[in-house]
Amino acid sequence: MDGVTDAPFRRLCRVLSGNRMGLLVSEFVPTDGDAVFRLDGHKQLKFFPEERPFGIQIFGRFPDKMAEAARKIALELHPEFIEVNAGCPAPKVAGKGSGSGLLRDLPRLQEILHEVRAMLDRSCPEMPLTLKCRIGWDSESINVMETLKIAEGEGVELLTVHGRTRLQGYNGLADWDWIGKVAAAAKIPVIGNGDVNSVETAFDRIENYGVSGVSIGRGAMHNPWLFGQIADAWEGLAPKEISAVDALDVFPLYYKFKLEDGSTEMGALGRLKQLAARLCKGFCLDERKAVPQECHPGAEGDRIHVLNDGNDDAAMQVRQTLLTAQEPAEFFDRLHALREGLARDMRYDPSRLVNLNGSKETEIKTGDQFAGR
Repeated sequence: MDGVTDAPFRRLCRVLSGNRMGLLVSEFVPTDGDAVFRLDGHKQLKFFPEERPFGIQIFGRFPDKMAEAARKIALELHPEFIEVNAGCPAPKVAGKGSGSGLLRDLPRLQEILHEVRAMLDRSCPEMPLTLKCRIGWDSESINVMETLKIAEGEGVELLTVHGRTRLQGYNGLADWDWIGKVAAAAKIPVIGNGDVNSVETAFDRIENYGVSGVSIGRGAMHNPWLFGQIADAWEGLAPKEISAVDALDVFPLYYKFKLEDGSTEMGALGRLKQLAARLCKGFCLDERKAVPQECHPGAEGDRIHVLNDGNDDAAMQVRQTLLTAQEPAEFFDRLHALREGLARDMRYDPSRLVNLNGSKETEIKTGDQFAGR
């Protein structure tokens, strides 16, 4: 996910999982813009040794440029695999014929996969090629089965399917029935993607839709512990409860990773706030602890009033306390005050974050986000 799953965030998820994640994938890397693809011109290519096994995802609409980018990445960066993106719905990507725009031009997608595979066969024949796609452009042109046939015919070794059309964007619910149909017909492993936001959802999708695994995107933005929670369940371990204090403790580590990645202090602060805006929505009062009705200490000595049943109010108090910090030092001062005050009587409940779309979704919808484009 561009602008989110950079190396610091991926490293954070890896640590929080107890190093039990599967494959990590880069932010997608553009190939169209440069006359000559240069590795040093794309910050998305940076990754750390502890992120392996690691794949680099590329996107574009020109087969020759995609192939050359794949060659340079394979020979110089040595990822575990290279992935072609045919799933991004953003107008600036799909509207130019790359990303999910390729689903309206399957011959071009086939040519891209053919050229990339041929180039890798000449320069780095052991490098696996994978594909990420959506089920189609819109509900009237679902062509994921045709995409599967093309992928298998051109040497793609794994297919990840996001169960929405391009026109849906991220609205509505992912159509896992289509993902299941692809998995049932495929000769290669199929990974399902879309709305995997809990341990229960991950297990249901794996057990009931025939996929070889699940891919998690937006769910990690709100719950970076999700990978570890799934690993715990897979190993038969009891679920681990995360206190609000535990949750707040990820911010210094994330800040450290951002600085090690070359970010400025203010740039790192912006990403801390981005994480806080999502993470704190999962905070709620711990019903097992006595919460005084009158007040708790907040940031900088002020007093935060919280009622026993005010989960949303309490979460918003924590969120706003962090989001209004103007400097890194102020952010961490407020963080410390929250850890010693309000957060002591709170816990992190990922079930409060099951809906990732901002509104309650109960049925599949199309045409809302990108109608007419």
